[in-house]
Parts: sequence; structure tokens; C-alpha cells
Amino acid sequence: MSTAAPAVPPAEALIAVITTLPDRASAQALARALLEGGLAACAQISEIESVYRWDGALQQELEFRLLLKTRAALYPAVEQALRERHPYELPAIHALGLQAVYPPYADWVLAQTRP
Repeated sequence: MSTAAPAVPPAEALIAVITTLPDRASAQALARALLEGGLAACAQISEIESVYRWDGALQQELEFRLLLKTRAALYPAVEQALRERHPYELPAIHALGLQAVYPPYADWVLAQTRP
């Protein structure tokens, strides 16, 4: 018998939205805009090295990963906000569903984002 608290119900599913940016300032600006707009509860910025093919050539450069925690229902608005402000011609924007979330943390994410 498990004593763990139940996960967030499907109607309030949470996601992590991920994009990459060319510099820390761009990542910080996007994070602040989405948090101030109630579209995300938390943003994490990490320096990463990306290797990818672009215009037929292999590219390798430092980027900054922006990970936003939010409600699944807000994905369309988050994607639109990112597209409107993103400096890349073709930004990587994708989301991962959060399958198991500590209930008090899930409640906090829900309280910090607009329904």
C-alpha cells in the first residue's frame, strides 16, 4: 500500500517548455517576460553546447537552454510568446509532460500561472 500523495490530476497537467537562445541576456529577458505574464511559474537557464546541422553545414556553439515550468493548457500561449520574442529564425520550442510531480510543488506552479 502506497502512502504517496496523488499526482496532479490530468485537468491540471504540468509541462516543462524548452527552448534555446544565443546568449544569457536573451534567455533572461524571455524568462522574465513569461513569468511576468503569468505564463510560467519558474524558469531555469543553463549554459549548454549544441551541435546541429544548419544550412547544410555542421554547427557547434554555446547556447543557453531556457526551461519553463507551466500548465499544459498554457502551451499555445507560451509558444506564441516565445515565437514573438525569439531571436532565432527557427527556434526549437518543445514541451515535455511532467508525469509525476510533488503535489505541494504542483500546487505552487498552478498558483503562479494563470488558469
